[in-house]
Amino acid sequence: MIDSQGVNFFEAREIPFINIVVDHPFYYHKFLPFLPKDYTQVSIDRDHEAYLKRFFPWMKRGPFLPLGGTSLWTKESLPGWDDRPYDVVFTGNYTPPDHFTDVITRVNDEYTKFYYGIINDFIEHPHLGMHQGLIRHLEEEVEDATEDGVRDMLPNMIFIDLYVRHYFRGEVVKKLVDAGIRVACFGAGWDLLKCDHPENLIRGKVLDSHACLKEISKGKISLNVMPWFKDGAHDRVFNSMLNGAVCFTDWSQYMTEELRDGEDVIFYELDQLDKLPQAIRDLLSDRERWERMQKQAYQTAYEKHTWDNRARRIHKEILCKIP
Repeated sequence: MIDSQGVNFFEAREIPFINIVVDHPFYYHKFLPFLPKDYTQVSIDRDHEAYLKRFFPWMKRGPFLPLGGTSLWTKESLPGWDDRPYDVVFTGNYTPPDHFTDVITRVNDEYTKFYYGIINDFIEHPHLGMHQGLIRHLEEEVEDATEDGVRDMLPNMIFIDLYVRHYFRGEVVKKLVDAGIRVACFGAGWDLLKCDHPENLIRGKVLDSHACLKEISKGKISLNVMPWFKDGAHDRVFNSMLNGAVCFTDWSQYMTEELRDGEDVIFYELDQLDKLPQAIRDLLSDRERWERMQKQAYQTAYEKHTWDNRARRIHKEILCKIP
């Protein structure tokens, strides 16, 4: 939003710019020179906030504010059990991990070993925060690594974040379909998932956000695999709750504080995926429990986790404080 004379649209019109950053901040280093003067960055994960505080302390930051959810229904009009043809639905794309091979091996064998060492660390320790893990390996394995050097190297390692999030996305869906549970996946790339029982994988179309909400509304269970937010939330969780599908999601510190396991959502662990199919079968065999959870989850999200809730906090904690 900068014209040919170098004038920023928002600065010229004195418009406050509030940016809710939906991925880890290391995706956006290259945009720092173009920020307008009246700029506030909002983090959806407390780990992201800590990252900004460490590496970009000069940046004006708003309150920690997870993404909100959107409902197509009122509590009274939520489609019930009999109106939901899918047992399990997942909305999101999939990229096979081997698609990242070229970028991992692009330098030499030493770098390849370094990168795969980090990737395996995340796979073995899925509670490890993304930049925490990257920084630890950089500081321990890169000679003479400085604070500025570490900060500047992190954007070059984005592919590791993408690798591990898609690796686990594939592992979760594969675990279910190979256990005989039918999963409807809406997004690109699911035809590339290698599994033993592809007949249980329903490959849907690539959809926009509104259409995803419609498909979630057709699922008894909505599956979430966090994009490595270990102290925040993804809108897929709140969208599931607000559209009547019971959400199964992996752990984050923030969600364990905000949501009740077994009442609002059901948590599973990425390092204990063998337990997931039975947990899903248990819920699908207990309609009364499912109906109770559906109502409770909707109410919790409606009261605290809609975009209306988020907008009110932005107004109160940012806009009302602008002179």
